[in-house]
Amino acid sequence: LAIEPIINLGTYKVKQLSDGWTVKTADGKASAHFEHTIAITEGGPVILTRA
Repeated sequence: LAIEPIINLGTYKVKQLSDGWTVKTADGKASAHFEHTIAITEGGPVILTRA
């Protein structure tokens, strides 16, 4: 399971660039993306990306 919050200083609206992969905010303001990968096990969740 991947949890990937994205926080924007401006609008929530985005545009995808012509490379088909890159996404930018529509207003060009800064954003931050963070991800944790979590395994769901019989013993409970395990955060695999913990530092």
